[in-house]
Amino acid sequence: MNPAATDAKVLPGRAPLLSIEGLTIAFPAGDGLAEVVRGVSLAVGAGEVVGLVGESGSGKTMTALATLRLVPPPGRITAGKVLLHRGRDAAGLELLALPEKELRRIRGGSIGMVFQEPAAALDPVFTIGYQLVEAIRAHREASRAVARRRAEELLALVAVPDPHRRLDSYPHQLSGGQRQRVMIALALAADPVLLLADEPTTALDVTLQAQVLELLLSLRDRLGLGILLVTHDLAVVASTCDRVVVMYCGEVVEEAATATLFASPAHPYSRGLLASVPRLGHPAPRGQMPAIQGSVPDPRRRPQGCAFHPRCPYVMAVCRDRHPPLYELADATARCFLHDAEVLAAEGVAKP
Repeated sequence: MNPAATDAKVLPGRAPLLSIEGLTIAFPAGDGLAEVVRGVSLAVGAGEVVGLVGESGSGKTMTALATLRLVPPPGRITAGKVLLHRGRDAAGLELLALPEKELRRIRGGSIGMVFQEPAAALDPVFTIGYQLVEAIRAHREASRAVARRRAEELLALVAVPDPHRRLDSYPHQLSGGQRQRVMIALALAADPVLLLADEPTTALDVTLQAQVLELLLSLRDRLGLGILLVTHDLAVVASTCDRVVVMYCGEVVEEAATATLFASPAHPYSRGLLASVPRLGHPAPRGQMPAIQGSVPDPRRRPQGCAFHPRCPYVMAVCRDRHPPLYELADATARCFLHDAEVLAAEGVAKP
């Protein structure tokens, strides 16, 4: 099996909106740098929802932040490209090379971001209407009256009840679900082509989670948005995403269509994640929850070879010595030597 090409793909028939190529992010560690994201490549197409999944510490949120050059200091992007494709610009606009002033027009403009905690992202001392009006006027020429009418339209679009009255509400006067809808309205203020949604339902109960996810899908269908959805919740992925990119220890270890990944995961880590999800009719032994043994390694002490080998039930000698490439499969890519016939033959191992 040949290693996969480094170019990320979108669904057939979809125009690419975002391409991340070979992204690497590092933080100072002792006398050197610790890479928290290593050579990540992925793409999001128009009208496509791509899930970026993995345990805490896998690098998924950092990847999303790097898209808009928002990596918190002292971290820095040390390699890679982030390309935004708009209109006829097939080659893409290289966001990492843009001057800060131009990049500010992209943030909240062509690319909107929905944060995990609306209570922290919304300013408590300003009304919802004021914050929406300011966001609109930051990216388009509009009087306050015109921007206020647009703000009301946005609240209606995201199904906030009584949008005219809610313009004069403060964040603390809204429910958690309504605040998250306001965050989505803010992300839509400048008619973006792409939404980055970082754990947008984590702080909500199950009913509100379902409503927010339904809203995101509705907006995707109505506006043709591409959405990069960062989450650790595989139930959210199953109900929302077209494709899934699985990250572990800062790397992409698998990418597949959602149905393919859930039916036949190609990487042992993906199998472990799916096996860790409680299922009706399959109760765990008393006092136990299914889980992958061990934890994500500290990037300052990354294991030699495959980063997952200390936790992998299929570990071979080669996994401890060599770093696996991404292998191109029939309907997925996976970073695992189990897909290399020559390695399996040399190890005398049958493919599980």
